[in-house]
Amino acid sequence: MPFKHNVSRHHRIGKMKFKLTNWPEYEAGLRRRGSLTLWITAEALSCWQAPKRTTRGGQPRYSDLAIETALTLGLVFGLRLRQTEGFVSSVLKLMGLDLAVPDHTTLSRRASKPRAPKKRQVFRLPETGSVLVLVDSTGLQIYGASQWLEEKHATKSCRGWRKLHLALDADSGDIIAHVMTDQDAGDASQVGPLLDQIDMPIHQFTADGAYDGNPTYDAVTRHSAGAVVVIPPRANAVERPDADPSSQRDRHIAAINADGRLKWQVATGYGKRSLVETAIGRYKSIIGHRLRARSFGAQRTEVAIGCSVLNRMLACARPKSVRCKTATP
Repeated sequence: MPFKHNVSRHHRIGKMKFKLTNWPEYEAGLRRRGSLTLWITAEALSCWQAPKRTTRGGQPRYSDLAIETALTLGLVFGLRLRQTEGFVSSVLKLMGLDLAVPDHTTLSRRASKPRAPKKRQVFRLPETGSVLVLVDSTGLQIYGASQWLEEKHATKSCRGWRKLHLALDADSGDIIAHVMTDQDAGDASQVGPLLDQIDMPIHQFTADGAYDGNPTYDAVTRHSAGAVVVIPPRANAVERPDADPSSQRDRHIAAINADGRLKWQVATGYGKRSLVETAIGRYKSIIGHRLRARSFGAQRTEVAIGCSVLNRMLACARPKSVRCKTATP
């Protein structure tokens, strides 16, 4: 990889320094992230109980809004389901609201209920009307002591892990789409499901080499005709003589062969892909690197709530930084 070239001499290259231009607002937003102030609107109060069922079957007591509210509070404060039940009950009592609180068994059962992916809320619309999408994936551990058993007793565990695929808006930093799959799902196969959750047109799609291939280019083109796809081709990739002259992948290969990979990264803006890696690090540091839920459906609900929480936290405190100019000797 280009960033591994001349590793022994990297210490001579000074690190880039950045300065925050909105430190007072950013500091105030960071304090708001830890605020315990909660409010419930009149619309939410009216929707706390489930609507009357018109089909055969039992009548649910709590609406999806009540279940999502309880699960969100439990995820933010790192509580288990029983502690979440007690926390929500005490908060509603302090607020003087006579509302029934979902018990832990109801939260567990309703969290496993399959839900269709919904459109993500965009907190800041880009001025251009289109988005620069950054895509990457990461692994999330499944609840259990598998790693400890492997290190302590050298035993092989049957537990696997889940893969979280994220699509990030480069301008705002919001997570605009996500998909959770098992560990065997390929990265390129989830490009379509991610793009299906994005309503706005895309003017550039950037991902790493794991997404290289015609299926990714075709999926992005079907979503937004004329979108620029920036994916580094494989090291042994060659131009196809019978390919379409407008093939973006062949143009990337020709540019890399002519000027090198580093210049290609600068010319295409590939360096912005680090923002989605930062978002993944933010998810694992705030939400956690391990899933608490046991069933696959509940794990999907947990990931969806985690992405929504990160977007709301970022809306409270969004840093604006500029690169500092270094003095030349």
